[in-house]
Amino acid sequence: MDKINLQQLTCTDKKIFDEFFGARYCENSGYTFTNFFMWRKMRNYLWAVEDGVLYIFSSDEEFFSAWQPIGAQEKMQESIGKILHATEELKGEKKFRFFVVEKIFADELEKYPVEFNITAERDRFDYVYLAQDLISLSGRKFHRKKNHLNAFRKLYPDAKYFPITEEIIPKCREELNVWAEAHKRANPSNPFIDYEQAAIHEIFDHFDKFKIKGGAILIDGKVAAFTFGEKLNSDTAVIHVEKADSNIRGIYTAINQSFVEHEWSDMIYINREEDMGLDGLRRAKESYRPIKMIEKFNATLEKK
Repeated sequence: MDKINLQQLTCTDKKIFDEFFGARYCENSGYTFTNFFMWRKMRNYLWAVEDGVLYIFSSDEEFFSAWQPIGAQEKMQESIGKILHATEELKGEKKFRFFVVEKIFADELEKYPVEFNITAERDRFDYVYLAQDLISLSGRKFHRKKNHLNAFRKLYPDAKYFPITEEIIPKCREELNVWAEAHKRANPSNPFIDYEQAAIHEIFDHFDKFKIKGGAILIDGKVAAFTFGEKLNSDTAVIHVEKADSNIRGIYTAINQSFVEHEWSDMIYINREEDMGLDGLRRAKESYRPIKMIEKFNATLEKK
């Protein structure tokens, strides 16, 4: 079987990834080049294109993981074989898994002539909302959100929303650093905060190249909140990042509502990604009443 010739991920690979991701209707928020690029240093991504299929692998201290191959559906069974063959050499002493794959690929794994233990990964399910719900916040189910938004507007009548531009990025960096320092003081043993801070700065370094949209709320000339995202598929935008000064009442509701209203009102759905099993984040995402959840699955080889 042909060897997969893997390489490390760089900024110049965006065009190739975009072509593969854009050729299919994908609801999994992880499948944007922005996400792969942001987290490449934490996940140690390797990738290759072989016979019209995009292969992506990642590794951490415990697992060597294969992501869902992207290509024609009729090539998936052969792709599974290629992945299993490649990982025999690549995984070393680490455990192997297929990581956060969509249901359609989990079904392909069930058809493959090797038995997999396939489990739903609830902490990685994406939350998807109706864009118009996030804009209007109308009805009883959004009563508390609307109250937060109204309180924000009353307390900060001079607050203004701006799309992120090169002129505003330095102010966003300042707010990011304040946010990160506060969270590191509260969670000094959490290495994810450093990774996220560095990843967001790197996206700001390449903001014009990534063709993503961003928004910020300024109060007294300072960025109090910022966010950015991009089109995930024909009817859905995905929100990658949302940071704000939590001391300002209603600021998260305000940046969420303003960003969707100004940048994504032409979309049907807004994917706000996963909660990573964090209780506070789960409560926050559930409070916006998702219209659907995008299931993701992990799969490991059954031990004989």
